[in-house]
Amino acid sequence: MPVIRARLRTPPRGERRGRAAQAGFRQVLLIAVLLLLLGIAAGCSGVEDSSKAEAARKPSCPSTWRAGWQRLANRIDAPVYCPGWIPSPLNGLIGGRWSTGVSVGKRDRSFLTGFIWFERGSGEVHVNFRGYPKSTRIPTCLSEEQVRHRLVRTKVPCFSDRKGTHRVGRFNVTLYTVNRDADQWHLLYAWRHRGGLYTLSEHVAAPFGYQRVLQNLDRMMRNLVLIAPSR
Repeated sequence: MPVIRARLRTPPRGERRGRAAQAGFRQVLLIAVLLLLLGIAAGCSGVEDSSKAEAARKPSCPSTWRAGWQRLANRIDAPVYCPGWIPSPLNGLIGGRWSTGVSVGKRDRSFLTGFIWFERGSGEVHVNFRGYPKSTRIPTCLSEEQVRHRLVRTKVPCFSDRKGTHRVGRFNVTLYTVNRDADQWHLLYAWRHRGGLYTLSEHVAAPFGYQRVLQNLDRMMRNLVLIAPSR
């Protein structure tokens, strides 16, 4: 029987070049994917390291803001909390460009101070700080409702629709989502300190939605600095 010898076919030169090009393309693609994954991992690590660094750093009240908060603590003869951080473009300078002023109750020495930025067509950033040094109870507000031809006034909690209590930094805070007066349309954190009630709230409005406002509140809470009265 004759022996049949098979000859291996040598691909044409053009085909060899095509295969080599495909192999090279696959290698370049693989390298690009690996670099992308390394970049993402580095970015995530950077964000995590930044968060850890902020958490580890002791919060401080900027020197240009501290005098105003110290005057407030002295005025009510009780501690107040200075924000070491506040959402841009605001700052925590009482009496400064973004300040809404300070209101202090004559009977209970409760206070309200806030900061607001507003630009038509762009949005609003509004943050309020409250303190009730003589009580830990939720204060009451006056609600007005038109019933037929009568205006009915009733007392209701100033902070309501409680969404639970959780830990933020050094504080156990309770979230309220339905609030009144200057805190209307705000998300509000309330906590207690030495027989007093303190609150921090921010308006849910463009450019900040619900989740971003919660993030802002968390960051502000982690950077609060207690200012005790100096007299």
